[in-house]
Amino acid sequence: MSADTERPAAPGRRGELDVLRALVVVGLVFFHAALVFSPDDDFYVKNARTTDAVTVLAGLGVVWAMPMLFLVAGLGARHSIRRRGPGGFARERLLRLGVPLVFATVVLCPLPPWLRLRAADPGYDESYGRFWTRFLTVRPDPADFPFVLEGDHFETGHLWFVVLLLAFCLLLAPVAARLAATAERVIPALRRRPALLLVPALPLAAVNALLGMEEDYAGWNRWAYLLFFAQGFALADDERVREVSRRAAIPVGVLGLVLFAGAAPGFVAGDDPFTAWSPFALVTRALFGAAGWCWVIAILGLLDRPGRPGVRPGSGAGSALLPRLALAALPLYVLHQPVVVALAYGVVGWSAPMAVKYTVIVAASLAVILLLYEYGVRRTAVTRFLFGMRPEPRTPPARTDPPPPSAP
Repeated sequence: MSADTERPAAPGRRGELDVLRALVVVGLVFFHAALVFSPDDDFYVKNARTTDAVTVLAGLGVVWAMPMLFLVAGLGARHSIRRRGPGGFARERLLRLGVPLVFATVVLCPLPPWLRLRAADPGYDESYGRFWTRFLTVRPDPADFPFVLEGDHFETGHLWFVVLLLAFCLLLAPVAARLAATAERVIPALRRRPALLLVPALPLAAVNALLGMEEDYAGWNRWAYLLFFAQGFALADDERVREVSRRAAIPVGVLGLVLFAGAAPGFVAGDDPFTAWSPFALVTRALFGAAGWCWVIAILGLLDRPGRPGVRPGSGAGSALLPRLALAALPLYVLHQPVVVALAYGVVGWSAPMAVKYTVIVAASLAVILLLYEYGVRRTAVTRFLFGMRPEPRTPPARTDPPPPSAP
């Protein structure tokens, strides 16, 4: 075989991506706390005073953060299917994603909309228990796939990420082998022509432009996330692709900045950039979609440095905070938004500067989320199961050498 067509051995787990995923999840606390002070977003609890600075800063995160989570999830799916096969992969994802989705939808998701009603109307006095029963009154809505339930008060809230990820995993399982085989035919050409690394930006631009962007899903169209997930599965775990990404990281990053700057005017002027069909809005959405791909590829390439030891939870640097958070990414994600909303509900009424309120919401939210995870999730088998964590590994018994034989 030629060097271009030979398939390299599967690489080991990429610890820097585990850490990046943890950083994105922790960053969502900062992001959602900022929405309390945004004039544009219909967040659950709003401060009386707002600032346009939030819109600008939020855009810098929206363009890459959630796409990165889906791409990294696609990479993880490639590892999982190799170990378990498509059927085992589907069953494992139903367990690890479906259980926390159902549990958190019933237990955690009703709190933010209930607090929204209380914040909007001081005279609203319905008890949480009564609202909870109305929240869970649902009817089927297959037209909004994969969000197949709706109700007057029902919502999946921040769990939209888990809904989409579970749906994408189940869609992937029956076509995984075909997608992997297609990638094998494409990758050699990518190595010869690195510019092909930018090709996925075209369907992403088209999906965002033609299907519209969805504010409820962090500004991206839901099916654009499927493209990131599929690209992560097909390409991101291959050493040949990683080599091209490393070399192209800086120029692709610069291109991403240029595309993002080109999209920015459309979000502050003209028609609704999320849904309008004017040429200006269509171009804005297309540029945003292409910029997102460039940002993700640039970040992956910059983080992927050969020869650098991986960060693995439980070994050496594994006692550091970020690798430990990497193991907790899903529980922290599930917990974060109800905590942020509850604390914001209590803080926005203070007569204090916005910066002080924001700092208190972020600091208190991080502390509460970490405490809930440590003492309410991590330490028992039942709560680990409910939040999608695997059972805690058992510590093997200490080895004891047999006593020396007695002297005759």
